[in-house]
Amino acid sequence: MKGTCLCGAIEVIAGDAHVQIGLCHCSMCRRWSGGPFFAVHCDDKVRFNGAEPRRYRSSEWAERGFCGDCGTHLFYRLVPDGEYFVSAGLFQQEPLELVSQIFIDEKPPFYALANDTPTLTGKQVFEQFAAGQ
Repeated sequence: MKGTCLCGAIEVIAGDAHVQIGLCHCSMCRRWSGGPFFAVHCDDKVRFNGAEPRRYRSSEWAERGFCGDCGTHLFYRLVPDGEYFVSAGLFQQEPLELVSQIFIDEKPPFYALANDTPTLTGKQVFEQFAAGQ
């Protein structure tokens, strides 16, 4: 899969097998993206061509990447294992499907999605992460 930021300065290349979108409602993702973060869970082999993404260490376990020219949000990356969660909006031509939502307990009441997906609270997400799943 290939996609670009808004200005085209950065091309993102990820494996073709990732067609499922996970959605994060946490307060940090909402502050960063202006709403929930729609992300494609990729492995640690995501590549970038063109300009180098700017990176911001948003917690001790994660960093967020964006285009330094146009500001497009590119990814959320787990530092311990290098896994990327790439912004679904970059992949305009892919047949993506929303399959899960996390931090549902932090979702504000001013929006609702019609998709019927499995959901996890923040506590459940951290419990899974701690268990190594």
